[in-house]
Amino acid sequence: MAEHPDAVAIDRINVAAVIPAYLEEKHVGDVVRRTLKQLPNVVVVDDGSNDRTAEEARSAGSDVIVHEQNRGKGESIKSGFRYWLDHGSTYVVILDADGQHLPEEIERFLAAAASGIGDLLIGTRMNDVRGMPAVRRMVNRYMSRKISRACGQDIPDTQCGFRMVHRSIIPNLLGGTERFDYETEMLILASRAGCRIASVPISTVYSDEVSSIHPVRDTLRFFKLMRRYRKT
Repeated sequence: MAEHPDAVAIDRINVAAVIPAYLEEKHVGDVVRRTLKQLPNVVVVDDGSNDRTAEEARSAGSDVIVHEQNRGKGESIKSGFRYWLDHGSTYVVILDADGQHLPEEIERFLAAAASGIGDLLIGTRMNDVRGMPAVRRMVNRYMSRKISRACGQDIPDTQCGFRMVHRSIIPNLLGGTERFDYETEMLILASRAGCRIASVPISTVYSDEVSSIHPVRDTLRFFKLMRRYRKT
């Protein structure tokens, strides 16, 4: 990504990471350690796991918030948002605990934020889809077209959870749903608050992670969400 001529470097001390995690004892420690090489402030939100997710995250050097019961990815992200608002962070990066997002690519978000291109930055894997399963690619493109229309701005990869948010818009993002559909609703809430959303190219990484997304249930949630916003 070419740097804007008026870009001003962002002090990383003002940037914090939120890593929502559920049953991620295998991967979360490595993700935390790699993220801490990029940013000094990291919190893992353990969403009711019954394994060693919280212990592994803490041992790797992260702050940890524990939900005693599983409340959903959306609530985990919002818990992280509230935590860093209370601690005064200017930007919050969200990345998954399963290793699908490369902490080393946080640098790309920092450069994009410094250029002032958007208040909410979202990763896009659509520049190189060779590693993306065909069904996921088709569903992603279909949903991204629908959500882009609802937002009134082009967002090529609305299903990507690797994001960076300026604190000024976080209060607008603390409502909404509890689970995976929150990541979609976040974009609509931000757009309706006048937020500029910009995309940051990232790598497509699929390893041995097991998706917590239920295809039928979460597709129905998506259509229910879109119907609700068509009425408002």
